[in-house]
Amino acid sequence: MIQRNEEKGSALLSILLHRTRKGAPLKRRANHPILTFALLALGSAIAAFAVEEFLVPNTILDGGVIGIGIMVSHLTGLPLAALTILLNVPFVILGGLKLGRSFTVRAVFSMAVFSACVELYGGWAKATGDALLAVCFGGVLLGLGVGIVIREGGCLDGTEAVAILLSRRTDLAVGELVLAMNVIIYGLAGALFGVDRALYSLLTYFITSKVLDMVESEMNQAKAALIVTDDADQICKQIYARMGRTVTIMDGEGMLSGAKKVLYCVITKYEVRELREVIDSIDSSAFVSVSDVSEIIGNHIKQLPPQADADNKPT
Repeated sequence: MIQRNEEKGSALLSILLHRTRKGAPLKRRANHPILTFALLALGSAIAAFAVEEFLVPNTILDGGVIGIGIMVSHLTGLPLAALTILLNVPFVILGGLKLGRSFTVRAVFSMAVFSACVELYGGWAKATGDALLAVCFGGVLLGLGVGIVIREGGCLDGTEAVAILLSRRTDLAVGELVLAMNVIIYGLAGALFGVDRALYSLLTYFITSKVLDMVESEMNQAKAALIVTDDADQICKQIYARMGRTVTIMDGEGMLSGAKKVLYCVITKYEVRELREVIDSIDSSAFVSVSDVSEIIGNHIKQLPPQADADNKPT
């Protein structure tokens, strides 16, 4: 099927429709719920294996809440599985209020599976006593597991939810905020367990981040979404209400479908899944493409979250 969109009064529209760099269709149907939760469980189990079999036995920390849990567990003897759930509770509540019900359900499920697997793996023999092997293999497996979870819209660590919220109010990327939090945690690890453990933990973090980016396809990179639809107003309102992103509205015309509205919005990789859900719920026949953004000039990607409800129309 050939679809042509002709601009009305703007050369920009033609460029966006016909010269999008590395364009990729967004209108891929979301996984069946059973498959989604199966993948969330798989990712959580892999991450728990990495933590319990490689990192914890060698006193190497993961970042975020899990890293804090490892430190507290080491100092107090309390089970890591229980600490992971308890420490994540306030972050899950905050994420539920700000990021929506869908995110909360997936996050709670992922954290529950992770904690159960940590408890299960606790009785197994450790995979290795060599710190360097633990860093390499633990980092790779942890990045793989966390990447699968995030790709399916879940979350294993409450600090990720905080980073997403803070990124919407600042000029900092999610990855930069997570790194800043982890540097503080690794500093505490150095004070408690020695500088070498902190350095091993920091190296693990970088390995995990690289693998996670491969799994999640550069999840922190900005993405440009181009949406051709008949329900522009409703989609714009929901994007603004749920994601805090403004939308540029342009006129277009399909060769076969006639007059259309074309929406242009810049989002982060974290928000691609939510954008898909917004569009699916309003106009399942919309044509959507997503492309990488190499550079942003201005503040479009970092709009403040909306203070009004979904009925407020973006400007």
